[in-house]
Amino acid sequence: MKTIRMMIKPASSLCDMRCKYCFYADVADARAVRSFGMMSDTTTDAMLKSIASELNVGDAVSFAFQGGEPTLAGLAFFRRFVEKTETWKDVRVSYALQTNGLLLDDVWCAFLKEHRFLVGLSLDLLPEAHDGARVDARGEGTYRRVVGTMEQLRRYGVDFNVLCTLTSDVARHPKQVWNQLVKLEIDYVQFTPCLGALDGQSSSPYALTPQRFASFYTQLFGLWYADYQKGKRRSVKLFDDIVNQLVLGRPTGCGMDGVCRPQLVIEADGSAYPCDFYCLDEYRMGNITSDSIETLLHSDGAKAFLSRPHTAPRACASCRFARFCGGNCRRMQREICASVTDESCGYSAFLEQCGKPLARLAEQVKSTYLRNQR
Repeated sequence: MKTIRMMIKPASSLCDMRCKYCFYADVADARAVRSFGMMSDTTTDAMLKSIASELNVGDAVSFAFQGGEPTLAGLAFFRRFVEKTETWKDVRVSYALQTNGLLLDDVWCAFLKEHRFLVGLSLDLLPEAHDGARVDARGEGTYRRVVGTMEQLRRYGVDFNVLCTLTSDVARHPKQVWNQLVKLEIDYVQFTPCLGALDGQSSSPYALTPQRFASFYTQLFGLWYADYQKGKRRSVKLFDDIVNQLVLGRPTGCGMDGVCRPQLVIEADGSAYPCDFYCLDEYRMGNITSDSIETLLHSDGAKAFLSRPHTAPRACASCRFARFCGGNCRRMQREICASVTDESCGYSAFLEQCGKPLARLAEQVKSTYLRNQR
């Protein structure tokens, strides 16, 4: 039995917002074709036919829809997609949707609930920071609208987590961020580091720095751990991923051990890429409508992605956590660890402060698991 995980961009890089730090806009600008438009029925059918041909009884398929803004493809696209995949017999299919939430209404929410979508809702938690960066096409802030969508998801019983972009500004206020998590009763949150320009040259006032990363997470961990010890368990993805890595001996967060592994990211025309951060022409692996998954993952594009030049930060040479993190995700390295010439590392600084209690938590998790297996 196998599991196939696919990220699909049914609306390519198209979006109804103009976020000032959007990494995928940066990626799209670096391609010959910035946007592939909306995924057609023909492309969808050919993609699903290709995937179905590789499935056996007991296999699992996970579809994660991202963008741009995937809901721009329309609810009819998603209804049709689910109707097709639900004809697959004896195969487990799951769905996730990452969205800015602006288009979700009662009909959308009912659909998401019915088909058990996990929704990742983009919300930068601090109202002023959110409205300063996450604006709609008219340049207006969207915080109130997204919080309204969150309440709507709750009313319909849709499973969701909050995706907060950890900008340099947001990272300055860990206490306020924690207070917002408590106030909004958010139990699952992922902080996504705000990235600098893909070319590594342009500067951005929003991009995270390793120092801000360390300061934010160290203070947030203290608040999180105090609640954890009182029995209130709120999921913060980085903490979960570190504990999982300690328990399992392998990362559950992409790139957390410094190793890149080709993924299946499908653009609206069916083109396949090995990583959401690198949907670039030089790494195009082929097309899912005509190439098998095995062919895509062993293509010249995948090989080029895995062999791209990389210099480890100077800080790694003397870091006692180097074997654990391997420099972490290469695309995020500048923002959370260190640049090539840095002597200090943000991730290392965080682990120095919080690694021991996280290790104790990992031991508790492992002991509980082993006890339940008896």
